[in-house]
This record gives sequence, C-alpha cells and structure tokens, in this order.
Amino acid sequence: MTMNFEQTLKQFQQRAEAALDRFLPPATLAPTRLHEAMRYATLGPGKRVRPLLVYATGSAIGANIDALDGSAAAVEFIHAYSLIHDDLPAMDDDDLRRGRPTCHRAFDEATAILAGDALQALAFEVLALDPGLTVSAEQRLRMVTVLAQGSGSVGMAGGQAIDLAAVGKKISLAELENMHLHKTGALISASVRLGFLAGGGTDTALADRLDAYSRCIGLAFQVQDDILDVEGNTEVIGKPQGSDQDRDKPTYPNLLGMTEAKATAQRLCDEALSALAVFDERADTLRDLARYIVKRDR
Repeated sequence: MTMNFEQTLKQFQQRAEAALDRFLPPATLAPTRLHEAMRYATLGPGKRVRPLLVYATGSAIGANIDALDGSAAAVEFIHAYSLIHDDLPAMDDDDLRRGRPTCHRAFDEATAILAGDALQALAFEVLALDPGLTVSAEQRLRMVTVLAQGSGSVGMAGGQAIDLAAVGKKISLAELENMHLHKTGALISASVRLGFLAGGGTDTALADRLDAYSRCIGLAFQVQDDILDVEGNTEVIGKPQGSDQDRDKPTYPNLLGMTEAKATAQRLCDEALSALAVFDERADTLRDLARYIVKRDR
C-alpha cells in the first residue's frame, strides 16, 4: 500500500461520516424513534468501504470531491438498510452488528424494518436532489438506475434471496460466485460506477476497466468475509464469529479449503490491480483499497 493510504482512508471515512450525518433526518424530527433508529444503524462504527470506493473512483478521474458526497451517502444508506434487514429474525437473526446490538435489538423489529425501508427511500432522494451533484439530468438518471439495479432483485436483494435458499445445501463454486456477485458484489460495483458518473465520467473504455476492477474486489471482499467468519475475532469483526458455519451456509473456505480460499482472494486482488493498469497515480487509492480488502481483519 502507498505511504499515505491510511491518511487518505481516514479523510474519506471522516468525509463520509459527515455526509451521512448531513443527509440523515435529525433525531429530533418526528417520528423521532424512527429517525433515531435510522441514525443508530447508519452512523458510528463501520469501514465505509462503499463510500470509500465512490471517493476513490471519483478521485481517479480528477473529480471535484464535493460532487461525490451525495453518492457516497446514498450507497451507504442502501448498505445500512440491507444490514438492518439481514440481521432480522426472519433473515440471519443476529444480535450483534459493528460491535453493538443490532437495530431490532436496540429498538424493536417493527422500527428496524421501517428504518431500513426509510433508508432505502432516502438513498434515492439524495441522488435525485443532492445540490452538490453538478452532472446533467441524464447523468443523474443513470446514477439512480445504477443504484436501483445494484440494490434490487437483479442485485443485492436477489443475492440475499439466493443466499437464504442455499442454507444447508451443497452448491457449486460457480453458484457460490454467482450468489456473491449479487449479494455483495452488485453494491460494490454500483459504488464504483456511481463515483465515475458523479465525477462526470463518460469514457466507456475506462468504465469497462472500472467494472472489471469492481467485480474482482466485490468477490474478494466476500471471500475475505468468509475467511474472517472462520479465523476472525468477534470483538474485532463486530459480529459473531462462526455465524455462517453455525447456520450451515455455503462459504469459500468450506468449498475450497482455507488455503485455496486465501489464494482466491489474492488472485482476485491481482486481477483488480491489472484492470487499473491504464490509470495513472490518481487511482492509487483504488489500488490500495483492493489490497486492503483482502488484508483486513474486520
């Protein structure tokens, strides 16, 4: 990783946190309990990988960083809503998220469901109305479409459905990859594409390179998550270690073995870096994020 990556990471994370706080309804606004739950589930502990990808992609094409805040917040609102719903008793039934009680435990199930619903709606409101976004109306519409497709039945939500259907079953490596390209990879790919579009990007050849990059890191992120479910520490990863194993979910270590799973994560990282070969040093943060994703411990 480059020398200043940690500093850049911290700056982008702080910027993302400020943007999330700015776009979220204040906790004092009625209905206060719903808004408190939305803020609880979104703010505070979190890696902010998806907003980081928005900022890093925009920076790679020379974008004004002020134009990226709305996209960074929007994609994280979708991610936060997905975690709220993923933790519910009808889904994964988790009690711990980011080192704290899950939203439905801190509040109640009905409030958690509504908080997720409201965060999803807020994401699209931000993309539609963000005054800092200076692109054309046509480009803005493309961005709304990218986030909708990355979030919906052909994206993240579809991946969640495939995941739930796969519990307790033996599936092939190709089926596992397809599941995670939807469940995790679709929103990561949307983050990169949003950063490109919000930054005014129009070069289709560069967009294709970024799509290849995001596909690789999306899969690598999930492989590393599966590895951490086996080798991670609950206090560090912020959620129960071994939860996937306990639910008999198909994972890369289960299918490939731990050694091959780690080799797969590194191979995907290398392929992501190769996809960025046409970019100059402004894409170094994207390169560092690929390395970070496969080296992280949480």
